Amino acid sequence: MKSEDFHFRKSERIASQKQIDELFAGVGSHTRAAFPLRVVYIKKVREEGQQPAQLLISVPKRRFRHAVDRNRVKRQLREAYRTNKHLLLSAIPSDQTVFMAFIWLSDTHLPTKEIVARVRFLLKHIAENFLLKHIAEN
Repeated sequence: MKSEDFHFRKSERIASQKQIDELFAGVGSHTRAAFPLRVVYIKKVREEGQQPAQLLISVPKRRFRHAVDRNRVKRQLREAYRTNKHLLLSAIPSDQTVFMAFIWLSDTHLPTKEIVARVRFLLKHIAENFLLKHIAEN
């Protein structure tokens, strides 16, 4: 794996309100929890120039009142995704994309090692979902 594969570029982030609304509308979206995380994801047909996976990270203010605490958790989640996204990208067909939202559910901090384990579990779950659907279609 090349070193540039471990970047987390701006194009890999969900920034469009339309995409966010579509993700949380419930039509065609899936959800899975691995405490203290919940992932909501939706599979779509990939448009020209679009990344195979796009991510949104949410750490609610009601969980951590101080911005410094929310930012720490978001930094841990970004790093865990950045180093493990290859688990998902290898399973996504070239004509599809996935929009994901990682939502923090806990009021406490966790060690980075545990967060990485949860993110890996969720990414593997999404990848298996893609592979199972691909097998069912063939």
